[in-house]
Amino acid sequence: MHAWLCENPTGVDALQWKELPTPQPKAGEVLIEIKAASLNFPDLLIVQNKYQIKPPLPFVPGSEYAGVVAAVGEGVTQLKPGQSVACLLGTGGFASHVIAPAAACMPLPAGFPHADAAAFIMTYGTSHHALVDRAQLKAGETVLVLGAAGGVGTAAIQIAKAAGARVIAAASSDEKCELCKSIGADATINYSRENLRDAIKAATDGKGPDVVYDPVGGDFAEPVFRSIAWRGRYLVIGFTAGPIPALPLNLPLLKGASIVGVFWGAFAKQEPKANAAMLAELARWYGEGKIKPVIDATLPMAELKAAYARMGSRAVKGKLVMVN
Repeated sequence: MHAWLCENPTGVDALQWKELPTPQPKAGEVLIEIKAASLNFPDLLIVQNKYQIKPPLPFVPGSEYAGVVAAVGEGVTQLKPGQSVACLLGTGGFASHVIAPAAACMPLPAGFPHADAAAFIMTYGTSHHALVDRAQLKAGETVLVLGAAGGVGTAAIQIAKAAGARVIAAASSDEKCELCKSIGADATINYSRENLRDAIKAATDGKGPDVVYDPVGGDFAEPVFRSIAWRGRYLVIGFTAGPIPALPLNLPLLKGASIVGVFWGAFAKQEPKANAAMLAELARWYGEGKIKPVIDATLPMAELKAAYARMGSRAVKGKLVMVN
């Protein structure tokens, strides 16, 4: 097998494409021939030693992937060789093969392409957990999505629309705003040239959004929270802008609003049955055409460093997917 190996987490340039022995699955494990793996923001942080999870060295980055079961270990009865699966384990995806716990694999229904499956679990799992579980989103409410043209942002738009909400998508260019409209956003804000608070006020008739989905953080957080509706829920997804904002705590007091943390990975570990039910619902929605990953580009696995550079440039709309 071959894999991108991180032996020293000093950044993308330190990754090396190496030939390694192909492992064999132990009890409860499967060997997966990887067909596609998506690039997520944590995949950048983890090779820079900036992610909250720090795997032992050396490791193969690539948190999310899909492929075909090549072999099964002792006691594995729910999966069989030749079956297509998707998996999200935090590492291992940027390779030709990987060992995964059978229990962590999501069997793919017929007609679910590997490229879509590799771009599915993290973004849609995060967005469904955030909007449906943590925010308790109701039909007819208004959702503001920041960073709306990215991987989690595009997933959030689709899930909010599937839940019956009105969606305002905020992004950094007219091109990205048009993409958001094409997947269901009811209104858009280009925050590179519009005053964010004024635009939110205009788009909500002064009421403000009921739910804010924020994977960006940075300087946007405070002005957006000041614009939130009474009893609003501000979903803290991540900090792609870099700085972690510090909000004055009088704001949630005055608004009767909630700051709600969203850590889908911890939810999946703490509440596996609820997570499995959620993923099953998302798979049904995919089959019904309600949701579909937005894929910016598919690139050969050998071009991983170029994909990292593209993601770092903020030019990506949706997800980047590496294919073998």
